[in-house]
Amino acid sequence: MTGDSAETVNASQRLDKWLWQARFFKTRTLAAKFVSDGNVRITRGEITQRADKPSTVTRPGDTIVFTRNDRLRIIYILDCAERRGPASEAQTLYEDRSPPPPPKGEASPRKAFARDKGAGRPTKKDRRALSALKAN
Repeated sequence: MTGDSAETVNASQRLDKWLWQARFFKTRTLAAKFVSDGNVRITRGEITQRADKPSTVTRPGDTIVFTRNDRLRIIYILDCAERRGPASEAQTLYEDRSPPPPPKGEASPRKAFARDKGAGRPTKKDRRALSALKAN
């Protein structure tokens, strides 16, 4: 068996398996559920489509886009893996083209109006203050 046949065998891979082997998810089941929920888009060439099935085929040269933990991830696939190796090996499978995360001091827009846990419903005074804050 020559080296060329090994490259053709690994020329494509299931999306859920690739996400798991590239260490974006702790288990393959979590990766499969994430893909099944329609949270991943694949761009191959000029065509972008939603990946609805975990068995969607990925190839080197594809770009996958998804959000996880309030962070947009844009991943360019460089290679397919044979196994789920260490993190240093997994990082060679892709190029991360994601925008940098916001600085730790900045709150996300969702958390701008967050209240303390257990604080209960806002009072009429609190609602007026929130309305005034949103209006500005």
